Amino acid sequence: MTTSQAAGSGAGAAAGSTVDGVLRRSARRTPARVAVRYGPRSWTYEELDDAVSRAAGALRALGLAPGDRVGAYGHNSDAYLIGFLGCARAGLVHVPVNQNLTGDDLAYIVRQSGSGVVLTDPDLAGRLPDDVRTVALRDADDSLLARLPATAPYDGAQPDAADLVQLLYTSGTTALPKGAMMSHRALVHEYVSAIHALDLKETDRPVHSLPLYHSAQMHVFLLPYLAVGATSTILDAPAADRIFDLVEAGEADSLFAPPTVWIGLSQHPDFAARDLSGLRKAYYGASIMPVPVLERLRARLPGLAFYNCFGQSEIGPLATVLGPDEHEGRMDACGRPVLFVEAKVVDEDGKDVPDGTPGEVVYRSPQLCDGYWDKPQESEQAFRDGWFRSGDLAVRDTEGYFTVVDRVKDVINSGGVLVASRQVEDALYTHPAVAETAVIGLPDERWIEAVTAVVVRSAEVTEAELLDHAREKLAHFKAPKRIVFVDELPRNASGKILKRELRDRFTE
Repeated sequence: MTTSQAAGSGAGAAAGSTVDGVLRRSARRTPARVAVRYGPRSWTYEELDDAVSRAAGALRALGLAPGDRVGAYGHNSDAYLIGFLGCARAGLVHVPVNQNLTGDDLAYIVRQSGSGVVLTDPDLAGRLPDDVRTVALRDADDSLLARLPATAPYDGAQPDAADLVQLLYTSGTTALPKGAMMSHRALVHEYVSAIHALDLKETDRPVHSLPLYHSAQMHVFLLPYLAVGATSTILDAPAADRIFDLVEAGEADSLFAPPTVWIGLSQHPDFAARDLSGLRKAYYGASIMPVPVLERLRARLPGLAFYNCFGQSEIGPLATVLGPDEHEGRMDACGRPVLFVEAKVVDEDGKDVPDGTPGEVVYRSPQLCDGYWDKPQESEQAFRDGWFRSGDLAVRDTEGYFTVVDRVKDVINSGGVLVASRQVEDALYTHPAVAETAVIGLPDERWIEAVTAVVVRSAEVTEAELLDHAREKLAHFKAPKRIVFVDELPRNASGKILKRELRDRFTE
């Protein structure tokens, strides 16, 4: 992939809707409404739109040209958001990087993407390779944004809807990360799908506490909420006390979090005591929510509307949603495809399978990426006959609801029988001493792969007790052959448990 290819095919006036155009329209519609709060600062829509234009001007003044890649290696902040939208307005390709990456993992994404400049926070800049050009998102005293008014706003050519706007690197849970090439058009379609499926309203008061480098928090919630004109609060991290304070103060009524964060919130000492009745919408996703955990949350907060959001980076990332009125009788389902997504279940040869039969989910959608950056072979493998191969194993029922069984690569071959790790995990979560668990297959001479449960305990329990509990809930061939206790499970910043690391750690 070359820079000219990344710039897209548009010429002259911009055609179609662009990511930064989402903000521009809201600024014209409700200029004085507060768009974003972060710490002591707040930005009206007009102020935020002006800051984005000035950030775009500052970026182009660095000598960057349309299609150039710009890395973003920073913490959550209003500056991070302005940096992304500034790149979008200037025709640059934003490359968000997990702020927890270091060493070779960090260098790989910066170099593989060809990022000529990396926007970063002062405490992170020293981790980047010495030959990488860095620009501070914020000074040590957090004052960079105060100087934006002195920067001339960008007034050059606008990007085309077909141009690339971001490289979304996959989480790398099973292989090296790949940069999904997202166009303005793809992301704007995804924003409309999110607004429609998740009932996002301008009167909502969302709090955004998950990393903004991750596609779910940025593209399913923050940007769609800017599109509808809501007032958003950005937090550094999903700190339970801070979230509880905002809810009790009436400043937050909508929250997205992966299951691991919801588990942490539900286990917080103050969860039962705080007045959380102001929380109206609860969104979960990024990994499978254990049914027993969801049942406990619904029992504690019966008036809270739960939405299950499912998808992956390559589709923007929202693909299916299970709404609050659809949970009864299908708590383990991930819903039906959103507005601009077509999905079906196929076998290994790409042929449709009957409803009720497990197979791989494939997608066709204007939300999809244009392939993987500088990886033509992987791009060709991911798309077949116009459909994107998701790598997720699922079942579709006769009403069109999808239930994810597992990642294709996480299915366990135990004695020649395929076992889905999710079913085993749900059985273990019904034991009160199990705080978290991840089920993996480990090499075994007899079983090919032995079903193994890695467990974080919330109370004293023995391996024998958990094995007996699982055997009561599961067929004998699905029950774990072994329980391994750990203090915590490895996960990425979006909450996905890294089963590949567990397999490497416990393979003898």
